[in-house]
Amino acid sequence: MNFDFSEDQKLLQKTVRDYLEEHSPLAVCRDVLESDKPYAPDLWKGAAELGWLGAVIPEEHGGAGFGHLELCLIAEEVGRALAPIPFSSSVYLASEAVLRAGSETQQQALLPKLASGERIGTLALAEKPGIVSEASVQARFENGALTGTKVPVPDGMAAGLAVVAARTPEGVSLVLADLSADGVKREPVDSFDGARPQATLSFENAPAELLGGAGQGWALAEALLDRAAVLMAFEQLGAAERAFEITKEFTLGRYAFGRPVASFQAIKHRLADIWVAIELARSNAYYGAWALSGDEPELPVAAAGARISATDALELAAVEMVQLHGGVGFTWEYDCHLFYRRAKALGLALGSAREWRDKLVRRLDAQSK
Repeated sequence: MNFDFSEDQKLLQKTVRDYLEEHSPLAVCRDVLESDKPYAPDLWKGAAELGWLGAVIPEEHGGAGFGHLELCLIAEEVGRALAPIPFSSSVYLASEAVLRAGSETQQQALLPKLASGERIGTLALAEKPGIVSEASVQARFENGALTGTKVPVPDGMAAGLAVVAARTPEGVSLVLADLSADGVKREPVDSFDGARPQATLSFENAPAELLGGAGQGWALAEALLDRAAVLMAFEQLGAAERAFEITKEFTLGRYAFGRPVASFQAIKHRLADIWVAIELARSNAYYGAWALSGDEPELPVAAAGARISATDALELAAVEMVQLHGGVGFTWEYDCHLFYRRAKALGLALGSAREWRDKLVRRLDAQSK
């Protein structure tokens, strides 16, 4: 079994990295963080033109028709650049939902716009702080009208389309809501990572349409979260590796007692711990990519493992980045806080690591029976 990527796929990754190094330095992330902009529009336009937004969307629907392996590598580079664009919300979640559950009419109407970046999508599950579950869904959808509140919604201020979990007579279902329609209000939510802002979406008899089968929404949402967990793991992996590289270079260039601080054993051990965590995350992410690309039965377990290890790796890399930068690591002028913010935001984006650990235990237990 080969868990490595092909030469063509690695070439695609290099192309993505080269583009982001030129067009999305960390100053772009900082610019969005320090402004009221919900994302970087020029970068979003470039991502659309290069086919990243439609990586897994078939060519007949305006996509690039690559595949999930290619999307994993694009996600890694988006994470590495801390790109301030609604990539995960629109590509991993909304586009994937329409691909997996949308009718032919819905796919023809929505996928070309999602692939071109004309429409930005998001997934709205949570309605309050805490663990999101089927029982926690209180929004209602009946007779084509959606009523309820969703918070926090990732990239909710940028999105024009939301896949919303709502209660129907048959059970929890997923519905598509146009966020520019009557009966929809949105407000920004203060979030830790202002470069990936969140929002409150309120619906009052807003027009919406069913996505997939009535009453099948929670099963579909869980499948979407598993698939997104693998892609998010690659995004976290990219950010962790970049944080490690910056930290290593800083400690090699900072001197104490006439020698680089990176030469001291205590610093070496901490750098080694970060490297080990990243390589463990990479191994789990590659396994998840294989399971995702083939829609393998192992995907739920592989996704949980990838999500947990990538969250831990980025958290460790970001915390140690601040610490190993010494007296300047916590300052606004240095970029350490950008990685720390992104680590916290991505670590909760699809549910916390603790939730995914619980999922992994349940899934492994079910496998053993």
